[in-house]
Order: sequence, then structure tokens, then C-alpha cells
Amino acid sequence: MWEVKVVDTKTPSDLIHSVDRAIDILELISESDGGLGVTEISERLQLPKSTAFRLLSTLSYKGLVKKDESLKKYKLGIKLFQLGSEVFNELELRDEVRPFLEELVKEINETGHFVVEEQGEVIYIDKVESTHAIRQYSRIGRRVPLHCTGVGKAFLAFKSEEEIERLIEERGLQRFTANTITDYEALEKELNKIRENGFAIDNEEIQEHLMCVAAPIFNYLGEVVGAISIAGPKVRMGDEDNIKKIAARVKETAQMISARLGYRVN
Repeated sequence: MWEVKVVDTKTPSDLIHSVDRAIDILELISESDGGLGVTEISERLQLPKSTAFRLLSTLSYKGLVKKDESLKKYKLGIKLFQLGSEVFNELELRDEVRPFLEELVKEINETGHFVVEEQGEVIYIDKVESTHAIRQYSRIGRRVPLHCTGVGKAFLAFKSEEEIERLIEERGLQRFTANTITDYEALEKELNKIRENGFAIDNEEIQEHLMCVAAPIFNYLGEVVGAISIAGPKVRMGDEDNIKKIAARVKETAQMISARLGYRVN
């Protein structure tokens, strides 16, 4: 029997009406062929003309709409395309990574992750679980710092020195466990090691008893656009020989994904 889901359509109590109206304007313009004028928008949304004008001015300032001066009509702005492209690119990249991640997890039987970076943090975009009863807790959408995670350090290692310094100055090197790297010189040595080896290790740096092996994914321009990792309890992953084997497979998988994205090693 099909399960019928009831969608809650009640207006949220914490709704910001100006934002709600601005989104209504964007949706209305998107449904028009040649754009809409202030009067048309105010009439269709039952807004005072002055309110519609102020909202349109704000949306125009942020690049979300643009005004055709000859027709005195507003159309959607290029900024919306840029924002939509970012979402599409992440979803498209996730679909590209998923089969490789599934194969990697099937072979190693520890939890696999795919992450991207945003504003100095990594965001978990996809996850493939191991079959173990005891495994790492993580969730899609979780954000974590760069300096104390394998995936984060995989991003950080391939940034310029100026960018690394800026991020550390802005965000600091917060301690999460006794193993967290909180000294800049120690972090610099760690990043050099990651560049040389092509993979990063999180040895209980953000969570006790957890180890993670990660590697960066490069696009055709040589930019790091994502990272994959294998993570699990240290008691299962902590053996040095085992870590080397896992690291080799994670790095190889990341390289295969990078090749799919057009990356060529110099």
C-alpha cells in the first residue's frame, strides 16, 4: 500500500515577510515571458507599489533581477543563474563520485564520504555506510573545519600560502582532541606531507577513537573541487600497514574521479 504523506502548508511563525515577498516576486517574474513592471507585480501580488519598488530595488542591487530600461520591466538576473549553477554542479559532481565511493566502501568496508568546501569549511554531500554495527556517526549537510579533518586538510594542502594564512587568521586552529593540530608550523609540515603523498590522515584530530584517510578531487583546471574519505574506529583502521593500503586505494579512487573530470597530472 502506498504511504500518503501530508505536507504541512501552515505559515511558519518566524516567517520574515519581506523575504517571503521578495521570493514571490522572483517566482512571478520567472513565470513571465518578457518580464514585468512594478505596477504589474504590485497588482498581482497585492502589494503597495512603493513596497514592490523597494523590494525590486534590493533584488536589483544584489543582482537577482535586472531592469530593462527600454521596456521598464524587470527580468531575472544573472546572479540567480550563478547560484543555481553552483547547486547543479555539486549535485552533478555527487552523481559522478557516487559509483566510485560505493566501490571503495564495498572493498574496504568502512564508511565513505564525499565533501565539498564552502567558506572555509567542508560540507558532507554524500555518504556510503559500511556494514559494521559500530561505525562513524556523520550526516549529510554537516559542516566541519578544515584543519582537523582528513577531507579538510586535503583541501587546505592545495591552497596558496596566503589563503591558508587568511583562513587560519579568520577561523583559528580550534582544539577538539589532544591530537588536534593547533600550531601553525606543525600544520604547515602536515600540509607539505599531504602534498607529497597525495592523501591526508585524520588521526583522532576531531573525534577520539576515529581515524580517516582522505584524498582531493581535482577538476580539469587543477582546482580541488571535492574530497573523498574512508573513516572508521581506530581499533579497526589503526594498523600502519592497513592504513597504507587504505590510503593507496583512496588516493587511486580520487585520481580516477579527477580523470573523469578532465584532470591530467603534469
